[in-house]
Amino acid sequence: MRQVKLRRATDSATQNKTDVQSVMESIWLSRGLEDVPDYSLSQLLPPTLLGLDLAIERLIKALQEHERILVVGDFDADGATATVLVVSALQAMGARRVDWKIPDRFRHGYGLSERLINELDKPLPDVLLTVDQGISSVAGVALAKSRGMDVIVTDHHLPGSTLPNADAIINPNLAEDPFPSKHLAGVGVVFYLMVALRQHLRAKGYFNDIEEPRLDQWLDLVALGTVADLVRLDDNNRRLVAQGIKRIRAGHTRPGVRALLEVAKRNLRYTSAADLGYAVGPRLNAAGRLDDMGLGVRCLLATTETEAFELAGALDVINSKRRAMQAKMQSEAMSQAEQLTATLEKGLAGACLFDANWHEGLVGLVAGQVAERIQRPVVAFAPEAEGGDYLKGSARSPGSIHMRDLLVELDTNHPGMIERFGGHSGAAGLTIASHQLDSFKAAFMQRVEKIPASEAVVHSDGSLSVEALSVTLAQLISDSGPWGQGFPEPLFDGQFMVVDRRVVGEEHLKLRLQPVGGGEVVDAIAFRSARLFRETLPEPWHVTYRLEVNRWRGQTAVQLNLQHWVLEALDSA
Repeated sequence: MRQVKLRRATDSATQNKTDVQSVMESIWLSRGLEDVPDYSLSQLLPPTLLGLDLAIERLIKALQEHERILVVGDFDADGATATVLVVSALQAMGARRVDWKIPDRFRHGYGLSERLINELDKPLPDVLLTVDQGISSVAGVALAKSRGMDVIVTDHHLPGSTLPNADAIINPNLAEDPFPSKHLAGVGVVFYLMVALRQHLRAKGYFNDIEEPRLDQWLDLVALGTVADLVRLDDNNRRLVAQGIKRIRAGHTRPGVRALLEVAKRNLRYTSAADLGYAVGPRLNAAGRLDDMGLGVRCLLATTETEAFELAGALDVINSKRRAMQAKMQSEAMSQAEQLTATLEKGLAGACLFDANWHEGLVGLVAGQVAERIQRPVVAFAPEAEGGDYLKGSARSPGSIHMRDLLVELDTNHPGMIERFGGHSGAAGLTIASHQLDSFKAAFMQRVEKIPASEAVVHSDGSLSVEALSVTLAQLISDSGPWGQGFPEPLFDGQFMVVDRRVVGEEHLKLRLQPVGGGEVVDAIAFRSARLFRETLPEPWHVTYRLEVNRWRGQTAVQLNLQHWVLEALDSA
């Protein structure tokens, strides 16, 4: 639990409401909605992405002439789900020679690299289709085309000043692209490509000879990739995710998704976006960080329960290894940050961290955790796994600081210092030569010192009445999702007396809390907060929490998932 200052939304006023429907109405209003959102597929945005026509024309030719198609994904959950969706959909539309490949994070690096192109098996594909990557792969695309391949790039990452010379580029973030939602994940982009491709094939009478596939069968993959990639859940993304979760809850999901949920001890019937983001996504991502994301792709492509559970079990083992390695790196990184803080009079403006024993696949997670803790920009570096004279870094920001733009500025002002970089506003990756570390650290710290300090302030939907602290409201909140980036799950705050507390699972704190002012004692959990068991803290505790349904041995009860320790309540926003 992190210490924060609190600001309540003026239009929530939940503490005065006992009717759960009224509480939900306040929550909708605070998120800019006047009514319960409509997540039906009929309201899905139409496929108007730039480049669709060119890509479809080339794919139709490949289908009709049975050409070789190679799908090249990315080594994260978004890339894996996008790869599986395209391969499965193209096969369902009659593709006989479609294959896939995921770059090796350590040998190939990010994107469609020249090294990856040079290692492709013969005969080379006729069409190479990237998913969740490729927009920055200028040299890789050029090399592929020089070898006789046609290249279709599908991506959602921010484009640079120079675009690859592909036969078609589909990316909602292209400057001239008319698609209203700029927040599609990579898997969302290719879902739209498959929707448009099926429309064109239908118009040509293509499905007179083969069965026309239902595209909603792949919405479980769209939901998983979208949530795991932490893209903003705007109206359209929420619709895609809601439909995917609906299918998963009904049991209409592929064996790999089912197996990953079960090895994570999640109940298929009550699957939420949080389960996809915090349980399934990390198990897929662990393969890309430490091993081979091909394992994740094979799990999602599995057609039998036996194969799926075997592969999901292997991914679970890799994830356990990832967690142990990350915990050690995290401890070392926080120690470095604390030492930096102790030497500064004005406080820590940011942190540039490095350890020769760190793993390059995990520095992004470490940078993110440190940035969240210190509420300042962080870059963490590790040696390149291939043993070269380079460092791989990840940059993370806790708030409004645009990390990719910051790297653009550093690259402009210090040409040659950064070998390559890319990413989003809150997260970016970069590579530097080892001898440039001190220069980068000096330039980075000089830049972040100019960024005004911001307080750790969280926004609460208000306090709940004792009557509203119920399974009914908790279930309604769960059913009203998906919640996520840009559409936060309701967060409440309140004051409680601690009736009982104990450590569970070595690092978590299980509590029984009594609301101040009366009411029934409620269960609560504070993850990774076992240290609070040993501390004597003044009561009542003023905390923020999310309301959950705790299901255990056939019983249901309301549970508070504690998030923050409130230092001060500010004026309403």
